[in-house]
Amino acid sequence: MSSKRNGPLLRPEEVLARFTSGPKDGVFTDGACEGNPGPGGWAYVWVEADRVRSEKHGSDPATTNNRMELTALIEAYRALPDDARVTVHSDSELCVKTINEWAAGWELRGWRRKTGPIANLELVQTLWRLAQSHRNVSLVWIRAHDGSRWNEYVDSLANSFLRERASR
Repeated sequence: MSSKRNGPLLRPEEVLARFTSGPKDGVFTDGACEGNPGPGGWAYVWVEADRVRSEKHGSDPATTNNRMELTALIEAYRALPDDARVTVHSDSELCVKTINEWAAGWELRGWRRKTGPIANLELVQTLWRLAQSHRNVSLVWIRAHDGSRWNEYVDSLANSFLRERASR
């Protein structure tokens, strides 16, 4: 199960029945991995006025949690029109800082960090390009597993690979 998870793995409909707090608008993303590396999943949900506008999730049989977090963000940005004005919420502080604080400097230095190589560089570069093309989209960190409805929901979607694997 995802290393950040506490408690039972809820189905999306159970999440909606149990949780009501948190932002009612925005895009929420999450990645999950069982083992690191191991099988993983990613998901995003775009909500307006507490209703799902769009959602998508997927899985990878051999990945890492950070790759799944980055993939979720990439897929979310790809789903947004260029002129979207929305907040994207990620519970990956690393991903949020990567895009909001570090990527611009890395790009100026030829995609190098002062302390060594950039992990998942191809995904970071893709996400950076997408973030730059969506100037009216803000990326913010949201605390994981604090009862925020749509963060819990997207966690359930990202972890659906666990349910699918268990049912085989």
